[in-house]
Amino acid sequence: MISTRTKTLIAVADTKNFTQAANKLSLTQPAVSHHISQLEDELGVSLFVRKKTGLELTPEGEAAVRCARRMNVLYNKLRKELVDIEQQPTKLCVGITHTAESNLTTEVLARCSSQSSGLSIMVFTDTINNLYRRLENYELDLAIVEGTGCPDTFSSIVLNTDFLVSVISRESHLAGKAMITLEELKREPLILRLPTSATRIQFDAELRNLHDSPDNYNIILEVDNIATIKDLVRKNLGISVLPQSACQKEIRKGNLIALPIENLSMVRETRIAYNKDFSRMDVLQTITATYRETVGMYQ
Repeated sequence: MISTRTKTLIAVADTKNFTQAANKLSLTQPAVSHHISQLEDELGVSLFVRKKTGLELTPEGEAAVRCARRMNVLYNKLRKELVDIEQQPTKLCVGITHTAESNLTTEVLARCSSQSSGLSIMVFTDTINNLYRRLENYELDLAIVEGTGCPDTFSSIVLNTDFLVSVISRESHLAGKAMITLEELKREPLILRLPTSATRIQFDAELRNLHDSPDNYNIILEVDNIATIKDLVRKNLGISVLPQSACQKEIRKGNLIALPIENLSMVRETRIAYNKDFSRMDVLQTITATYRETVGMYQ
């Protein structure tokens, strides 16, 4: 179903060279050049320009390659689904954020795989924006994300409602408090997620809503890995702002303490996002039910 010309376009875009693309595809160099010329005639645009460093995509070429890659992913997905229909297993590619990796999500997916015959799950961890991009390109079947909704281009199911809290060590001088004020937070060394994370985006947005700014706070370290942040906070090297669900086990064991932050309402949702043409509603129901059962085990 994917034409040779489409494969040629992707190969030339990857190698930036007709000869190398020809070797990659086991074709002759004139054949590769002819395929590109045919595509340019069919589309009525120039796809490549020659530079000293090799071939370079035109803006029209970049658009064509994006679509070609998406077509290739969809074709491979079709082949996989046809095999699944014949052999009966279900293989899912699920993307999760770093926050989801630190809460119950990976455990839920593992339980789903072990309890559902023929269900195999491959998990990818990335930023929320990259997960949405990969979901849109059909590189992922599902994305489990946190925040306050998801783009209208996808459908979604709410798994859980969570909120951001200030996380401190039990050795902290703040440990006896029932809450922390923003003025107190400003005086503390903060170890936060990266600015591109959903957690940080929400926290920064809440501050701006109060005409405040992260620049007014003593941010000593920004880390992508939540497990690292929790370990540093546990050692009383700073405090953080994280989803309560990501710290639930440590809070229950008494290793960390969660305090609400005065005047900040940082409610967030954990959602499963998926393309509108996703057909395995039974899998969504299984994940949703398993998530709620697993949450109930820890309450």
